Amino acid sequence: MKQLEIIGFKRANLGKQVSKDLRNESFVPGVLYGGAEQVHFYAPAILFRDLVYSPEVYEVDLNIEGTHYRAILQDLQFHPVNEMLLHVDFLELQEDKPVKIDVPVKFVGTSPGVIVGGKLVTKLRKLRVKALPANLPDSVEVDISDLELGKSIKVSKVKPANYEILTNANAPIATVTIPRALKSAQAEEARGKK
Repeated sequence: MKQLEIIGFKRANLGKQVSKDLRNESFVPGVLYGGAEQVHFYAPAILFRDLVYSPEVYEVDLNIEGTHYRAILQDLQFHPVNEMLLHVDFLELQEDKPVKIDVPVKFVGTSPGVIVGGKLVTKLRKLRVKALPANLPDSVEVDISDLELGKSIKVSKVKPANYEILTNANAPIATVTIPRALKSAQAEEARGKK
């Protein structure tokens, strides 16, 4: 799992006005939970860019006034109009406690359905997994090398290694759709054989 450091400062005062003042100074308020105590902190908004605007999953080294915490991003809140990051929640990682996290899907192989003119449509970009911190995957590999035209690959086809997949087993991850041009060509061909 990729690493990222975020340097923050403890918050002495909590409340809406204090949080608003922090945001006006380009800081993002946050909270770290899951450990011995909750830690309320704030950090410069620029430090969250790689963490928030990336499909990757990061293990975060939260450096709050010299105290280091291993954590993962649990939740984000954005402003509804200007998309500004308003608040972040982190979960502290503990070696013996399993964690639930959304991990990106990575397709491997070449679909025969795509080779003959179909279009690969991604239905799920991330899968929810549960694992101990040491076993958290960077991505879940989905083999599409036997995905034919008009067929789907479901979550149940994915073989997890050292982690459990929590996403519904019947949910489709990807489908190879038949484009209109190919459908009309098949219809013409069927009419010609009659």
